[in-house]
Amino acid sequence: MNDLRRPIAQRNHEWARIIAANLAERGIKPNWISAAGVGFAALSGFFLFLAGQNFGLIRAICLLFGSLSILARLLCNMFDGMVAVEGGLGEKDGPIWNEVPDRFADVFILVGAGFAADAMQTGPVYLGWICAILAVLTAYIREIGNRLGMEADFSGPFAKPQRMWAIGAACVIGIIESFWSGHMLSMQISLWVVLVGTAFTILRRLMRLRAFLFSV
Repeated sequence: MNDLRRPIAQRNHEWARIIAANLAERGIKPNWISAAGVGFAALSGFFLFLAGQNFGLIRAICLLFGSLSILARLLCNMFDGMVAVEGGLGEKDGPIWNEVPDRFADVFILVGAGFAADAMQTGPVYLGWICAILAVLTAYIREIGNRLGMEADFSGPFAKPQRMWAIGAACVIGIIESFWSGHMLSMQISLWVVLVGTAFTILRRLMRLRAFLFSV
């Protein structure tokens, strides 16, 4: 059976194992953690949207909470799998909760980032929508390959973690930028990087899938 979990180095750290074990001992279901991840993503998207509508200190606060929510989303994405597998609490509908909420989470954050980039109506808000579409396509191609017998392909260079870290970094830089510019150039640059990187990721995964099909 193919391993449907994304390789995450932090999963092997002691602090992660301790937290996952505590969650499992308390009977916290992995599906609940997946749902919480979507909630944090929606919260991040909301704060990013507000960041594009405000200035100065208020924008900086919105970006701070937006970045923290992105981090919380990524932690939920890690712990749901750990509680399900290592904690032995996986449920039959776990694969649904493992994949579908993630697609909504990507859209919430990337579209929110697009609105942040459009601060003062000077940025291309459509960048967020394009990045969201591309993000969903990367997962779609992975699932096609998995259905055809290929090992789940989480290759980059811009898979989900890289996309989230790019937006999170733009939030941190944007906090500083908020006090000297009304624009959100950092978020605009980040979205362009995500767009190009994700498009290349799609192409790479398609090529890997094609090579697999010709090898079997």
